[in-house]
Amino acid sequence: MFFNMGSDPLADGDKRMEGEEGTSTKEAKRRIFKRICVFCGSRTGYKSSFSDAALQIGKQLVDRKIDLVYGGGSVGLMGLISKTVFDGGRHVLGVIPKALLSHEISGETIGDLKVVEDMHQRKSEMAKNADAFIALPGGYGTMEELLEIIAWSQFGIHEKPVGLLNVCGYYNSLLALFDKGVEEGFIEDSARKIVVVADSAEELIKRLEEYVPVHDRVAPRQSWEVNQLLELECTTSGTSPKS
Repeated sequence: MFFNMGSDPLADGDKRMEGEEGTSTKEAKRRIFKRICVFCGSRTGYKSSFSDAALQIGKQLVDRKIDLVYGGGSVGLMGLISKTVFDGGRHVLGVIPKALLSHEISGETIGDLKVVEDMHQRKSEMAKNADAFIALPGGYGTMEELLEIIAWSQFGIHEKPVGLLNVCGYYNSLLALFDKGVEEGFIEDSARKIVVVADSAEELIKRLEEYVPVHDRVAPRQSWEVNQLLELECTTSGTSPKS
C-alpha cells in the first residue's frame, strides 16, 4: 500500500537497492548522498536538545539537497525531522507497518507514505532506499534498527555509512557496551569502527561523507529482500530459517 502525499516522486526507486555508494573500500573519496535514512523516536524525550537535534539534521538535509527516508511517523522526533525536510522542499518517504499506523501517525501524513506488513519489511524498505543511515535518540525500536543495520554492514550486506548523533551523551552507555564487546572478544576492532559518531548534525554528515567501509567478512551482495536477509543471517549463525 502506497500513499503519494508529495509532489516529488521517487525518481530512481529500487535502482539503488544494492548499495551504490560510489566509492570502493580502498578509496577515501567523498560520498554524495541522494537520500539518508534516519532512525529516531516516536517521542521527543524530556530534553529540548533532542528536538533541536532532529531539527538540525532536517536542516542539514535540506541545505545539502538530500532527501529523507524514515519510519513514517508524524509524532515525536520522527514528526519533527520529516516536517522540516518536507517544508524545506525535499522529498520525504515514510515506511510504516500496518500495526503502527494508529500509534505513530497523528493527523496528516508527511510526504509519501508506504505501508508494509511488518517490521522486517520496514527496515529492508528503508535500507534499500537510502545511501546512508543516521540514528538520533530513541527507544528500543530505534536501537534495534541501528544495531541491525550495523550487523548488515559487518556481514558485508551493504557498505553504506552508519552514523550516530550522540546528543548530550545519550548513547554514551551504548558506545561503552560496544567497547566492552571488543574488550571481551565478541566484537572485532574493525567492526567497532563501523559506527560513525558525532555530537553535531553538520559534523556527523561530514564524517559520513568521508567514511571508508570496513568488514569482518564479505557476504554475497544482497537485494534487501526480507527472506534473503533472514536466510543470510541464519546461514551466518548456523541455524535454519523458520517456515
